[in-house]
Amino acid sequence: MVGEGNENQTVITTVEKTVSCRHTPQPILGPDRRVIIRETALEASEYIADYIISRIKAFKPTQDQPFVLGLPTGSSPEVIYKTLVQRHRAGDISFRNVVTFNMDEYVGLPRDHPQSYHSFMYKHFFSHVDIPPQNINILDGNASDLAAECASFEAKIARYGGIELFLGGVGPDGHIAFNEPGSSLSSRTRVKTLAYDTILANSRFFGGDVDQVPRMSLTVGIQTIMEAREVVIVATGAHKALAVEKGLEGGVNHMWTLSALQLHQHPLIVCDRDATLELKVKTVRYFEAIEQSGTDARTQGPPLVYRPRTYVPAPMGTSKTNQQPTPASTPPRVPKDLRINTQLNQTLDDEELTPDSMSSRMVDSAISGLDSTLKGDLMFDRMGTRVISH
Repeated sequence: MVGEGNENQTVITTVEKTVSCRHTPQPILGPDRRVIIRETALEASEYIADYIISRIKAFKPTQDQPFVLGLPTGSSPEVIYKTLVQRHRAGDISFRNVVTFNMDEYVGLPRDHPQSYHSFMYKHFFSHVDIPPQNINILDGNASDLAAECASFEAKIARYGGIELFLGGVGPDGHIAFNEPGSSLSSRTRVKTLAYDTILANSRFFGGDVDQVPRMSLTVGIQTIMEAREVVIVATGAHKALAVEKGLEGGVNHMWTLSALQLHQHPLIVCDRDATLELKVKTVRYFEAIEQSGTDARTQGPPLVYRPRTYVPAPMGTSKTNQQPTPASTPPRVPKDLRINTQLNQTLDDEELTPDSMSSRMVDSAISGLDSTLKGDLMFDRMGTRVISH
C-alpha cells in the first residue's frame, strides 16, 4: 500500500471517565447489521436522506445538545445532499442545531480551490441550509502542523461526546474516507499518502495534469468511524459490487476497510440493486426478508443508546496560519457564491469524486492461468516418506 508507512498516527489516551448522557439509557439489544436494498441509486439516496432526517428529529437537538453528524464527499452523497436541501426548503428539517465533521480533505490545496472538499461541501450542502458556520468542522489541509490539526480534530469530536451518525460512501476497492487498502483498522485522524492509482484517477479534475493532484490528504481513521454511535454507508452502482461483497460476506480485512463495520454495533448499508451483483442470492434474500417482515431501519431495530466516551481530549495546540495563496499553476478560484441547482435532474452515472482504480490489484494477464497449468506438475509427498525408520 503506497504511503501507509508515512502516516502520522494521532493517539488518544483512554481512562475511566464518564461523559454525561444526552438521553435516558436503554438496554442495547446487541449488534444489528442492517442492509437496505433499493432498485435505483435515487431510491437508495432518498432512503438515506429520509433516515437522517428521522434520526435528527428523534434526537430533538438543542443548541446545548446538538446532533453530531459525520459527512462524506464524492458523487455518491450528492443526491442525498440535494434531497436534504429540498426537505429543508420545504420546512421538514432544520440543521440549526446540527454539528458536522467531514471525513477528509486534501493537503496543500487552498480551501477555495474548486476541487477542495471545503468547496464541495459549501457548493452542494452548507450554502443551502441553515447550519451555523461555527458548527461546520472540516480538516485544514494547510495547517502549519498537520499532526496537531489531526489531534485537534479528534479532540473536538471528543468534546461533543462523539459522533451520533457517520454517513459515508465506499470506493470500488472497499475504502471508506481515505482509508485505502492496507490502512490500519485501529487508525485515527491522520495524514495519508494517496495511492498512485488515486492520483491518476483524480488528475481529470486538474486538467489531466498529474503533477497538480495533491499527494497527501487528511482523513479520519477507521477507529474514528467505528466509535460513532451509528454508521450509514451508501453504495450504488455495479462498480461498487465487489466492495459490498467483501464488506458483507468476506472476513474483516484491512485490504477492504469497509469490512471493519462487521464489528460495529449499529451499521446500516444502503445499496441499489446493481451494488448487490456480487452478493450470494441467499444473502440478498435474507436482508430483503428482514425488511419485508416489517423491520424498517428508519423506525425500528434496536434502540440506539449513547455510550459514554472514554477519551482524554488531545491538546488543542494548533496554530492557525493565514490561508496559503492559490498557486498560479492551479485552476482559477471558485466563485464566492457556491450554489448549484439542487433539483434532482442530474444523471446518477457520475463517477466518484475521489475514485480508486482496481488495476493495481488485478491479476496480471501474463501469469493468469499459471496455477491451473502447474497443478498437474506438482507432486505431493507425505511427511512419513521422509522419516527414517530405526
